[in-house]
Amino acid sequence: MNITGRLTRDAEVRTTSHDKQVVNFSVATNDSYRNKQGERIVQTTYFDCSYWITPNVARLLTKGTLVELSGRVSTRAWTGSDGEPKAGLNFHTSNIKLHGGSRKAEGEQATAQAENNSFTVQGENDDLPF
Repeated sequence: MNITGRLTRDAEVRTTSHDKQVVNFSVATNDSYRNKQGERIVQTTYFDCSYWITPNVARLLTKGTLVELSGRVSTRAWTGSDGEPKAGLNFHTSNIKLHGGSRKAEGEQATAQAENNSFTVQGENDDLPF
């Protein structure tokens, strides 16, 4: 499955109890349609994402960056501190494409490509004719 959206916060690297590192971040996607009255309705879906391949990508994943993710979705349910049932979507990311939108990401794109080929950075100022 693929999703495209913007990061809602900077990515964080966490270490599991088995000394594996995971990059956690959140992405919001928007979908819009017109209802029977002709009003435009925008629905936002939030995904909690995890990326296990390399922690180096975390410095590129900053709030507001537009990303295209490939992976699989899972759901989770829990009871909040207020006693109310909660639910969320987890996206287990296997591939990340950055589509610009963050000065930090654009400035580090060459470094990131040299370090790891499991993700792609695409700047906004490509000189490609298409």
